[in-house]
Amino acid sequence: MPSLSLGFVFSTALRPPDNGRRSLLSRLASVGKKSSQGLGVGFSGGRVTTFLVHHGVDSGLHSANMRPETRRKVGGTIGPDAEFSEELLTAKVRPMQRRRTVAGIDQDELLEPSLLADPDSCFYEFNGVHIHHKICNAEDDQVGDLVDISVQGEASNSHSRDGRLGLPMILLHGFGASVFSWSRVMKPLASLVGSKILAFDRPAFGLTSRVHYPHKPSSTLVSSAHLNPYSMAFSVLVTLCFMNLLMADKAILLGHSAGCLVAVEAYFQAPERVAALILVAPAIVAPLVSSNPKKESSTERENVFNNRDSVTNGLNFYRFCAFLFEIYLQVKRAIIWMIKGLMNLISYAYKKLLSAILRSHLAIFLVRLIIDRFGVAAVRNAWYDANKATEHDVNGYTKPLRVKGWDKALLEFTIAMLVHTETEQKTAIKNRLSDITCPVLIITGDNDRLVPAWNAKRLSQAIPGSQLEVIKDCGHLPHEEQAEEFLSAVRTFLSRAFSIQSHDVNTAAA
Repeated sequence: MPSLSLGFVFSTALRPPDNGRRSLLSRLASVGKKSSQGLGVGFSGGRVTTFLVHHGVDSGLHSANMRPETRRKVGGTIGPDAEFSEELLTAKVRPMQRRRTVAGIDQDELLEPSLLADPDSCFYEFNGVHIHHKICNAEDDQVGDLVDISVQGEASNSHSRDGRLGLPMILLHGFGASVFSWSRVMKPLASLVGSKILAFDRPAFGLTSRVHYPHKPSSTLVSSAHLNPYSMAFSVLVTLCFMNLLMADKAILLGHSAGCLVAVEAYFQAPERVAALILVAPAIVAPLVSSNPKKESSTERENVFNNRDSVTNGLNFYRFCAFLFEIYLQVKRAIIWMIKGLMNLISYAYKKLLSAILRSHLAIFLVRLIIDRFGVAAVRNAWYDANKATEHDVNGYTKPLRVKGWDKALLEFTIAMLVHTETEQKTAIKNRLSDITCPVLIITGDNDRLVPAWNAKRLSQAIPGSQLEVIKDCGHLPHEEQAEEFLSAVRTFLSRAFSIQSHDVNTAAA
Protein backbone atom coordinates (compact mmCIF):
# COMPACT_ATOMS: atom_id res chain seq x y z
CA MET A 1 0.00 0.00 0.00
CA PRO A 2 1.39 3.43 -0.87
CA SER A 3 2.88 5.37 2.01
CA LEU A 4 1.26 8.54 3.36
CA SER A 5 3.31 11.45 4.63
CA LEU A 6 1.67 13.82 7.11
CA GLY A 7 2.93 17.10 8.47
CA PHE A 8 1.17 19.15 11.18
CA VAL A 9 2.08 22.66 12.35
CA PHE A 10 -0.09 23.84 15.20
CA SER A 11 -0.41 27.40 16.37
CA THR A 12 0.12 27.95 20.09
CA ALA A 13 -2.94 30.18 20.15
CA LEU A 14 -5.42 27.81 18.64
CA ARG A 15 -5.60 24.01 18.48
CA PRO A 16 -8.27 22.15 16.56
CA PRO A 17 -10.82 20.14 18.50
CA ASP A 18 -10.19 16.44 18.92
CA ASN A 19 -13.24 15.46 16.91
CA GLY A 20 -12.07 17.75 14.07
CA ARG A 21 -8.67 16.16 14.04
CA ARG A 22 -10.14 12.67 13.95
CA SER A 23 -12.37 13.62 11.00
CA LEU A 24 -9.42 15.17 9.20
CA LEU A 25 -7.14 12.15 9.74
CA SER A 26 -9.77 9.74 8.49
CA ARG A 27 -10.07 11.75 5.26
CA LEU A 28 -6.31 11.87 4.87
CA ALA A 29 -6.12 8.10 5.28
CA SER A 30 -8.65 7.63 2.49
CA VAL A 31 -6.55 9.83 0.23
CA GLY A 32 -3.42 7.80 1.06
CA LYS A 33 -5.02 4.64 -0.21
CA LYS A 34 -5.47 6.14 -3.68
CA SER A 35 -2.24 8.01 -4.10
CA SER A 36 1.46 7.41 -3.79
CA GLN A 37 1.84 11.05 -2.74
CA GLY A 38 1.53 12.40 0.74
CA LEU A 39 -0.86 15.10 1.92
CA GLY A 40 0.63 17.66 4.30
CA VAL A 41 -1.61 19.69 6.62
CA GLY A 42 -0.71 22.75 8.70
CA PHE A 43 -2.87 24.53 11.28
CA SER A 44 -2.19 28.18 11.86
CA GLY A 45 -4.43 31.04 12.88
CA GLY A 46 -7.57 28.96 12.87
CA ARG A 47 -7.15 27.89 9.28
CA VAL A 48 -5.97 24.70 7.70
CA THR A 49 -3.10 24.72 5.26
CA THR A 50 -2.90 21.75 2.90
CA PHE A 51 -0.07 20.84 0.61
CA LEU A 52 1.07 17.78 -1.31
CA VAL A 53 4.22 15.95 -0.31
CA HIS A 54 5.88 13.73 -2.94
CA HIS A 55 8.48 11.50 -1.30
CA GLY A 56 8.90 14.03 1.46
CA VAL A 57 9.24 17.06 -0.85
CA ASP A 58 6.81 19.95 -0.48
CA SER A 59 4.93 20.54 -3.75
CA GLY A 60 4.52 24.23 -2.96
CA LEU A 61 0.72 24.40 -2.53
CA HIS A 62 0.52 26.67 0.53
CA SER A 63 -2.61 28.45 1.60
CA ALA A 64 -0.64 31.57 2.30
CA ASN A 65 -0.01 31.99 -1.42
CA MET A 66 -3.54 31.17 -2.58
CA ARG A 67 -6.53 33.28 -3.27
CA PRO A 68 -9.39 32.96 -0.76
CA GLU A 69 -11.65 31.12 -3.23
CA THR A 70 -8.84 28.71 -4.10
CA ARG A 71 -8.04 28.23 -0.45
CA ARG A 72 -11.67 27.32 0.25
CA LYS A 73 -11.41 24.53 -2.32
CA VAL A 74 -8.39 23.11 -0.61
CA GLY A 75 -9.12 23.61 3.06
CA GLY A 76 -11.59 25.18 5.47
CA THR A 77 -12.11 26.36 9.01
CA ILE A 78 -11.06 23.95 11.68
CA GLY A 79 -13.95 22.12 13.22
CA PRO A 80 -16.16 19.10 12.91
CA ASP A 81 -17.44 20.26 9.53
CA ALA A 82 -14.01 20.77 7.94
CA GLU A 83 -14.22 19.52 4.34
CA PHE A 84 -11.72 18.98 1.55
CA SER A 85 -12.15 19.50 -2.13
CA GLU A 86 -13.59 16.51 -3.99
CA GLU A 87 -10.92 17.00 -6.64
CA LEU A 88 -8.16 16.64 -4.06
CA LEU A 89 -9.68 13.63 -2.34
CA THR A 90 -10.41 11.74 -5.55
CA ALA A 91 -7.28 12.77 -7.50
CA LYS A 92 -5.33 9.83 -8.92
CA VAL A 93 -1.62 10.31 -9.07
CA ARG A 94 0.39 8.19 -11.55
CA PRO A 95 2.48 5.76 -9.52
CA MET A 96 6.26 5.78 -9.95
CA GLN A 97 7.43 2.75 -11.94
CA ARG A 98 10.61 1.01 -10.86
CA ARG A 99 13.12 0.81 -13.69
CA ARG A 100 14.30 -2.68 -14.58
CA THR A 101 18.03 -3.34 -14.69
CA VAL A 102 20.10 -6.45 -15.42
CA ALA A 103 23.75 -6.36 -14.38
CA GLY A 104 23.43 -2.58 -14.17
CA ILE A 105 21.99 -2.26 -17.70
CA ASP A 106 18.68 -0.41 -17.99
CA GLN A 107 16.25 -2.82 -19.67
CA ASP A 108 13.78 -0.05 -20.51
CA GLU A 109 16.20 1.52 -23.00
CA LEU A 110 17.29 -1.39 -25.21
CA LEU A 111 18.61 -0.57 -28.68
CA GLU A 112 19.14 -2.17 -32.06
CA PRO A 113 22.61 -3.76 -32.46
CA SER A 114 23.62 -1.34 -35.23
CA LEU A 115 23.22 1.57 -32.81
CA LEU A 116 25.72 -0.03 -30.42
CA ALA A 117 28.33 -0.85 -33.07
CA ASP A 118 31.94 0.34 -32.89
CA PRO A 119 33.58 2.37 -35.65
CA ASP A 120 35.32 -0.77 -36.98
CA SER A 121 32.22 -2.97 -36.77
CA CYS A 122 30.84 -4.65 -39.88
CA PHE A 123 27.58 -6.48 -40.56
CA TYR A 124 27.07 -9.28 -43.06
CA GLU A 125 23.58 -10.60 -43.79
CA PHE A 126 23.32 -14.36 -43.90
CA ASN A 127 19.86 -15.95 -44.24
CA GLY A 128 18.18 -12.94 -42.71
CA VAL A 129 20.62 -12.64 -39.80
CA HIS A 130 22.92 -9.63 -39.65
CA ILE A 131 26.20 -11.10 -38.42
CA HIS A 132 28.37 -8.61 -36.55
CA HIS A 133 32.06 -9.09 -37.24
CA LYS A 134 35.41 -7.31 -37.30
CA ILE A 135 38.33 -7.78 -39.67
CA CYS A 136 41.92 -6.97 -38.85
CA ASN A 137 44.41 -6.84 -41.70
CA ALA A 138 48.14 -7.35 -41.27
CA GLU A 139 48.80 -4.37 -43.53
CA ASP A 140 46.73 -1.99 -41.41
CA ASP A 141 48.66 0.96 -40.07
CA GLN A 142 46.76 0.55 -36.83
CA VAL A 143 48.70 -2.55 -35.83
CA GLY A 144 51.22 -0.34 -34.08
CA ASP A 145 53.15 -1.43 -31.03
CA LEU A 146 51.03 -4.52 -30.40
CA VAL A 147 52.69 -6.20 -33.37
CA ASP A 148 55.99 -6.15 -31.54
CA ILE A 149 54.54 -8.57 -29.00
CA SER A 150 53.92 -11.24 -31.63
CA VAL A 151 57.15 -10.87 -33.63
CA GLN A 152 59.58 -9.99 -30.86
CA GLY A 153 62.70 -12.09 -31.13
CA GLU A 154 61.51 -13.83 -34.32
CA ALA A 155 63.67 -12.11 -36.92
CA SER A 156 65.37 -15.37 -37.89
CA ASN A 157 62.11 -17.32 -37.99
CA SER A 158 60.76 -18.30 -41.41
CA HIS A 159 57.28 -17.14 -40.37
CA SER A 160 58.19 -13.63 -39.22
CA ARG A 161 57.49 -10.40 -41.09
CA ASP A 162 59.45 -11.41 -44.19
CA GLY A 163 57.96 -14.89 -44.49
CA ARG A 164 54.59 -15.11 -42.80
CA LEU A 165 52.06 -17.84 -43.41
CA GLY A 166 49.60 -15.88 -45.47
CA LEU A 167 46.68 -17.91 -44.11
CA PRO A 168 43.64 -16.08 -42.75
CA MET A 169 42.33 -16.94 -39.32
CA ILE A 170 38.73 -17.03 -38.06
CA LEU A 171 38.11 -16.55 -34.34
CA LEU A 172 35.14 -18.26 -32.65
CA HIS A 173 34.16 -16.99 -29.20
CA GLY A 174 32.62 -19.01 -26.38
CA PHE A 175 29.30 -18.92 -24.56
CA GLY A 176 28.38 -15.47 -23.29
CA ALA A 177 31.33 -13.82 -25.04
CA SER A 178 31.62 -11.81 -28.25
CA VAL A 179 34.10 -10.23 -30.63
CA PHE A 180 35.17 -8.08 -27.70
CA SER A 181 36.96 -11.03 -26.07
CA TRP A 182 39.50 -11.10 -28.93
CA SER A 183 40.37 -7.40 -28.77
CA ARG A 184 43.74 -8.01 -27.09
CA VAL A 185 45.08 -10.47 -29.66
CA MET A 186 43.48 -9.72 -33.05
CA LYS A 187 46.15 -7.29 -34.22
CA PRO A 188 49.14 -9.37 -33.04
CA LEU A 189 47.65 -12.47 -34.67
CA ALA A 190 47.20 -10.59 -37.93
CA SER A 191 50.85 -9.63 -37.89
CA LEU A 192 51.84 -13.19 -37.00
CA VAL A 193 50.03 -14.97 -39.82
CA GLY A 194 50.50 -12.16 -42.33
CA SER A 195 46.87 -12.20 -43.37
CA LYS A 196 43.40 -11.16 -42.27
CA ILE A 197 41.91 -12.06 -38.91
CA LEU A 198 38.12 -12.23 -38.77
CA ALA A 199 36.05 -12.54 -35.59
CA PHE A 200 32.27 -12.67 -35.60
CA ASP A 201 29.48 -12.78 -33.04
CA ARG A 202 27.53 -16.01 -33.14
CA PRO A 203 23.73 -15.62 -33.13
CA ALA A 204 22.37 -14.85 -29.63
CA PHE A 205 25.63 -13.14 -28.62
CA GLY A 206 27.39 -9.84 -29.14
CA LEU A 207 25.86 -7.42 -31.61
CA THR A 208 24.54 -9.96 -34.11
CA SER A 209 20.85 -9.34 -34.74
CA ARG A 210 18.33 -11.25 -32.64
CA VAL A 211 15.83 -12.80 -35.00
CA HIS A 212 12.58 -14.57 -34.25
CA TYR A 213 12.83 -18.25 -35.07
CA PRO A 214 9.55 -20.03 -35.94
CA HIS A 215 8.52 -22.53 -33.30
CA LYS A 216 7.55 -25.18 -35.82
CA PRO A 217 10.54 -27.26 -36.94
CA SER A 218 11.45 -27.48 -40.60
CA SER A 219 11.40 -30.78 -42.42
CA THR A 220 14.03 -29.65 -44.96
CA LEU A 221 17.08 -29.46 -42.75
CA VAL A 222 19.34 -29.66 -45.79
CA SER A 223 18.37 -26.16 -46.83
CA SER A 224 20.29 -23.55 -44.89
CA ALA A 225 17.41 -21.10 -45.31
CA HIS A 226 15.32 -23.20 -42.91
CA LEU A 227 18.02 -23.81 -40.29
CA ASN A 228 17.56 -22.57 -36.79
CA PRO A 229 19.84 -19.50 -36.63
CA TYR A 230 20.74 -20.42 -33.06
CA SER A 231 21.83 -23.95 -33.92
CA MET A 232 25.32 -25.37 -34.25
CA ALA A 233 24.79 -26.13 -37.94
CA PHE A 234 24.03 -22.47 -38.64
CA SER A 235 27.22 -21.29 -36.92
CA VAL A 236 29.22 -23.81 -38.95
CA LEU A 237 27.72 -22.52 -42.20
CA VAL A 238 28.49 -18.93 -41.19
CA THR A 239 32.10 -19.92 -40.50
CA LEU A 240 32.47 -21.49 -43.95
CA CYS A 241 30.72 -18.49 -45.49
CA PHE A 242 33.27 -16.12 -43.97
CA MET A 243 36.03 -18.20 -45.55
CA ASN A 244 34.45 -17.36 -48.89
CA LEU A 245 34.19 -13.72 -47.84
CA LEU A 246 37.93 -13.72 -47.16
CA MET A 247 38.45 -15.37 -50.58
CA ALA A 248 40.49 -18.12 -48.94
CA ASP A 249 40.69 -21.77 -49.91
CA LYS A 250 41.91 -22.59 -46.42
CA ALA A 251 41.87 -20.88 -43.06
CA ILE A 252 43.01 -21.48 -39.51
CA LEU A 253 40.15 -21.86 -37.04
CA LEU A 254 40.78 -20.61 -33.52
CA GLY A 255 38.00 -21.39 -31.05
CA HIS A 256 37.55 -20.65 -27.38
CA SER A 257 35.46 -22.75 -24.98
CA ALA A 258 32.15 -23.54 -26.72
CA GLY A 259 33.54 -21.97 -29.89
CA CYS A 260 35.83 -25.01 -30.15
CA LEU A 261 32.74 -27.11 -30.90
CA VAL A 262 32.01 -24.88 -33.90
CA ALA A 263 35.63 -25.13 -35.06
CA VAL A 264 35.68 -28.94 -34.87
CA GLU A 265 32.27 -29.28 -36.53
CA ALA A 266 33.42 -26.95 -39.32
CA TYR A 267 36.45 -29.19 -39.80
CA PHE A 268 34.30 -32.30 -40.19
CA GLN A 269 31.99 -30.38 -42.52
CA ALA A 270 34.85 -29.31 -44.82
CA PRO A 271 38.20 -30.77 -43.71
CA GLU A 272 39.91 -29.66 -46.91
CA ARG A 273 39.31 -26.01 -46.00
CA VAL A 274 40.76 -26.08 -42.47
CA ALA A 275 44.52 -25.62 -42.36
CA ALA A 276 44.84 -25.97 -38.59
CA LEU A 277 42.79 -25.97 -35.40
CA ILE A 278 43.66 -24.00 -32.27
CA LEU A 279 41.40 -24.94 -29.34
CA VAL A 280 41.56 -22.66 -26.30
CA ALA A 281 40.04 -23.99 -23.07
CA PRO A 282 37.96 -26.35 -25.21
CA ALA A 283 34.49 -27.14 -23.87
CA ILE A 284 34.57 -30.57 -25.53
CA VAL A 285 34.08 -33.60 -23.32
CA ALA A 286 37.05 -35.85 -23.91
CA PRO A 287 36.42 -39.60 -24.25
CA LEU A 288 37.31 -41.71 -21.23
CA VAL A 289 38.29 -44.95 -22.95
CA SER A 290 38.39 -46.22 -26.48
CA SER A 291 35.38 -48.13 -27.74
CA ASN A 292 37.44 -50.57 -29.85
CA PRO A 293 37.73 -53.29 -27.17
CA LYS A 294 33.95 -53.44 -26.88
CA LYS A 295 33.58 -53.81 -30.64
CA GLU A 296 36.13 -56.63 -30.72
CA SER A 297 34.45 -58.52 -27.90
CA SER A 298 31.04 -58.29 -29.57
CA THR A 299 32.54 -59.45 -32.88
CA GLU A 300 34.10 -62.46 -31.25
CA ARG A 301 30.83 -63.34 -29.57
CA GLU A 302 28.98 -63.15 -32.90
CA ASN A 303 31.58 -65.41 -34.52
CA VAL A 304 31.01 -68.00 -31.85
CA PHE A 305 27.27 -68.04 -32.49
CA ASN A 306 27.72 -68.02 -36.26
CA ASN A 307 29.86 -71.11 -36.01
CA ARG A 308 27.49 -72.91 -33.69
CA ASP A 309 26.56 -75.40 -36.39
CA SER A 310 30.13 -76.68 -36.57
CA VAL A 311 30.39 -76.86 -32.81
CA THR A 312 27.09 -78.67 -32.34
CA ASN A 313 27.41 -80.90 -35.37
CA GLY A 314 25.87 -84.25 -34.58
CA LEU A 315 24.51 -83.08 -31.25
CA ASN A 316 20.77 -82.53 -31.63
CA PHE A 317 20.40 -81.28 -28.10
CA TYR A 318 22.80 -78.44 -28.64
CA ARG A 319 21.20 -77.66 -31.99
CA PHE A 320 17.87 -77.34 -30.22
CA CYS A 321 19.48 -75.00 -27.65
CA ALA A 322 20.94 -72.96 -30.49
CA PHE A 323 17.47 -72.75 -32.05
CA LEU A 324 16.03 -71.49 -28.76
CA PHE A 325 18.86 -69.01 -28.47
CA GLU A 326 18.06 -67.71 -31.96
CA ILE A 327 14.46 -67.16 -30.90
CA TYR A 328 15.74 -65.35 -27.81
CA LEU A 329 17.80 -63.03 -30.00
CA GLN A 330 14.79 -62.23 -32.18
CA VAL A 331 12.63 -61.47 -29.16
CA LYS A 332 15.41 -59.36 -27.72
CA ARG A 333 15.67 -57.33 -30.92
CA ALA A 334 11.92 -56.78 -30.93
CA ILE A 335 11.94 -55.62 -27.31
CA ILE A 336 14.85 -53.28 -27.98
CA TRP A 337 13.02 -51.89 -31.02
CA MET A 338 9.90 -51.23 -28.93
CA ILE A 339 11.94 -49.64 -26.14
CA LYS A 340 13.68 -47.38 -28.66
CA GLY A 341 10.33 -46.35 -30.09
CA LEU A 342 9.01 -45.59 -26.63
CA MET A 343 12.16 -43.65 -25.78
CA ASN A 344 11.83 -41.64 -29.00
CA LEU A 345 8.24 -40.84 -28.10
CA ILE A 346 9.26 -39.79 -24.59
CA SER A 347 12.15 -37.78 -26.01
CA TYR A 348 9.82 -35.99 -28.44
CA ALA A 349 7.38 -35.13 -25.65
CA TYR A 350 10.27 -34.02 -23.44
CA LYS A 351 11.63 -31.73 -26.13
CA LYS A 352 8.23 -30.19 -26.76
CA LEU A 353 7.67 -29.61 -23.05
CA LEU A 354 11.15 -28.20 -22.50
CA SER A 355 10.79 -25.86 -25.48
CA ALA A 356 7.45 -24.59 -24.20
CA ILE A 357 8.90 -23.96 -20.74
CA LEU A 358 11.96 -22.14 -22.06
CA ARG A 359 9.80 -19.90 -24.24
CA SER A 360 7.50 -18.90 -21.36
CA HIS A 361 7.46 -15.56 -19.54
CA LEU A 362 8.71 -17.34 -16.44
CA ALA A 363 11.85 -18.45 -18.27
CA ILE A 364 12.50 -14.88 -19.46
CA PHE A 365 12.14 -13.66 -15.89
CA LEU A 366 14.50 -16.36 -14.61
CA VAL A 367 17.18 -15.75 -17.23
CA ARG A 368 17.16 -12.05 -16.41
CA LEU A 369 17.36 -12.83 -12.70
CA ILE A 370 20.27 -15.24 -13.18
CA ILE A 371 22.24 -12.84 -15.38
CA ASP A 372 21.56 -10.01 -12.95
CA ARG A 373 22.68 -11.98 -9.90
CA PHE A 374 25.56 -14.00 -11.31
CA GLY A 375 26.53 -12.48 -14.68
CA VAL A 376 29.27 -10.13 -13.52
CA ALA A 377 30.52 -12.65 -10.95
CA ALA A 378 30.84 -15.29 -13.68
CA VAL A 379 32.91 -12.92 -15.81
CA ARG A 380 35.33 -12.24 -12.96
CA ASN A 381 35.40 -15.92 -12.01
CA ALA A 382 36.71 -16.76 -15.48
CA TRP A 383 39.99 -15.05 -14.55
CA TYR A 384 42.52 -16.78 -12.32
CA ASP A 385 43.23 -13.37 -10.84
CA ALA A 386 39.89 -11.55 -10.63
CA ASN A 387 41.71 -8.24 -10.15
CA LYS A 388 42.80 -8.41 -13.79
CA ALA A 389 39.19 -8.14 -14.87
CA THR A 390 38.83 -4.37 -15.16
CA GLU A 391 35.63 -2.38 -15.47
CA HIS A 392 36.40 -2.09 -19.16
CA ASP A 393 36.30 -5.88 -19.41
CA VAL A 394 33.06 -6.15 -17.46
CA ASN A 395 31.44 -3.44 -19.59
CA GLY A 396 32.55 -5.24 -22.74
CA TYR A 397 30.90 -8.46 -21.64
CA THR A 398 27.69 -6.78 -20.45
CA LYS A 399 27.29 -4.51 -23.49
CA PRO A 400 25.17 -7.09 -25.40
CA LEU A 401 22.60 -6.82 -22.58
CA ARG A 402 21.62 -3.50 -24.18
CA VAL A 403 20.45 -5.22 -27.37
CA LYS A 404 16.73 -5.69 -27.95
CA GLY A 405 15.59 -9.27 -27.50
CA TRP A 406 18.80 -10.55 -25.93
CA ASP A 407 16.93 -12.60 -23.32
CA LYS A 408 14.66 -14.42 -25.79
CA ALA A 409 17.58 -15.08 -28.12
CA LEU A 410 19.60 -16.58 -25.28
CA LEU A 411 16.73 -18.92 -24.47
CA GLU A 412 16.40 -19.90 -28.14
CA PHE A 413 20.11 -20.70 -28.17
CA THR A 414 19.62 -22.87 -25.08
CA ILE A 415 16.72 -24.68 -26.75
CA ALA A 416 18.81 -25.31 -29.87
CA MET A 417 21.64 -26.63 -27.71
CA LEU A 418 19.48 -28.95 -25.57
CA VAL A 419 16.81 -29.92 -28.09
CA HIS A 420 18.86 -30.10 -31.27
CA THR A 421 17.71 -32.43 -34.02
CA GLU A 422 19.91 -31.84 -37.05
CA THR A 423 22.97 -33.62 -35.58
CA GLU A 424 21.31 -36.51 -33.75
CA GLN A 425 22.07 -38.92 -36.58
CA LYS A 426 25.73 -37.98 -36.59
CA THR A 427 28.38 -39.61 -34.47
CA ALA A 428 29.26 -37.68 -31.32
CA ILE A 429 32.28 -35.41 -31.63
CA LYS A 430 34.19 -37.24 -28.91
CA ASN A 431 34.00 -40.43 -31.01
CA ARG A 432 35.39 -38.67 -34.10
CA LEU A 433 38.34 -36.88 -32.56
CA SER A 434 40.74 -39.56 -33.75
CA ASP A 435 39.75 -38.73 -37.35
CA ILE A 436 41.25 -35.23 -37.19
CA THR A 437 44.36 -35.09 -39.34
CA CYS A 438 45.19 -31.37 -39.50
CA PRO A 439 47.63 -29.75 -37.03
CA VAL A 440 45.95 -29.14 -33.68
CA LEU A 441 47.03 -26.95 -30.76
CA ILE A 442 45.21 -27.15 -27.41
CA ILE A 443 45.78 -24.30 -24.95
CA THR A 444 44.46 -24.31 -21.39
CA GLY A 445 45.03 -22.50 -18.12
CA ASP A 446 46.32 -24.46 -15.16
CA ASN A 447 43.65 -22.88 -12.92
CA ASP A 448 40.64 -23.00 -15.23
CA ARG A 449 37.60 -23.29 -12.94
CA LEU A 450 35.09 -23.64 -15.78
CA VAL A 451 36.74 -26.26 -18.02
CA PRO A 452 39.40 -28.12 -15.99
CA ALA A 453 42.88 -28.50 -17.41
CA TRP A 454 42.71 -32.29 -17.06
CA ASN A 455 39.96 -32.38 -19.69
CA ALA A 456 42.24 -30.57 -22.13
CA LYS A 457 45.03 -33.05 -21.40
CA ARG A 458 42.70 -35.97 -22.05
CA LEU A 459 41.49 -34.27 -25.22
CA SER A 460 45.04 -33.97 -26.51
CA GLN A 461 45.47 -37.71 -26.03
CA ALA A 462 42.34 -38.38 -28.09
CA ILE A 463 43.53 -36.25 -31.07
CA PRO A 464 46.55 -37.85 -32.77
CA GLY A 465 49.56 -35.56 -33.12
CA SER A 466 47.99 -32.67 -31.20
CA GLN A 467 50.09 -30.29 -29.15
CA LEU A 468 49.15 -29.27 -25.61
CA GLU A 469 50.17 -25.99 -23.97
CA VAL A 470 49.33 -25.32 -20.32
CA ILE A 471 49.71 -21.67 -19.28
CA LYS A 472 50.56 -21.12 -15.62
CA ASP A 473 48.59 -18.80 -13.34
CA CYS A 474 45.79 -18.60 -15.86
CA GLY A 475 42.07 -19.24 -15.79
CA HIS A 476 39.48 -19.79 -18.52
CA LEU A 477 40.61 -16.85 -20.69
CA PRO A 478 44.27 -17.34 -21.70
CA HIS A 479 43.94 -14.95 -24.65
CA GLU A 480 42.81 -12.19 -22.27
CA GLU A 481 44.52 -12.90 -18.98
CA GLN A 482 47.89 -14.08 -20.35
CA ALA A 483 47.91 -12.59 -23.85
CA GLU A 484 51.69 -12.67 -24.34
CA GLU A 485 52.01 -16.33 -23.31
CA PHE A 486 49.06 -17.17 -25.52
CA LEU A 487 50.58 -15.48 -28.57
CA SER A 488 53.92 -17.15 -27.91
CA ALA A 489 52.27 -20.58 -27.86
CA VAL A 490 50.43 -19.87 -31.12
CA ARG A 491 53.60 -18.59 -32.77
CA THR A 492 55.59 -21.69 -31.78
CA PHE A 493 52.83 -24.03 -32.91
CA LEU A 494 52.42 -22.44 -36.35
CA SER A 495 56.17 -22.35 -36.90
CA ARG A 496 56.60 -26.05 -36.11
CA ALA A 497 53.46 -27.28 -37.86
CA PHE A 498 53.88 -25.49 -41.15
CA SER A 499 57.64 -25.75 -41.36
CA ILE A 500 57.28 -29.56 -41.11
CA GLN A 501 54.59 -29.54 -43.76
CA SER A 502 56.65 -27.43 -46.16
CA HIS A 503 59.64 -29.75 -45.65
CA ASP A 504 57.49 -32.78 -46.47
CA VAL A 505 56.22 -31.10 -49.60
CA ASN A 506 59.76 -30.36 -50.81
CA THR A 507 60.83 -33.95 -50.13
CA ALA A 508 57.87 -35.34 -52.04
CA ALA A 509 58.57 -33.04 -54.98
CA ALA A 510 62.21 -34.20 -55.13
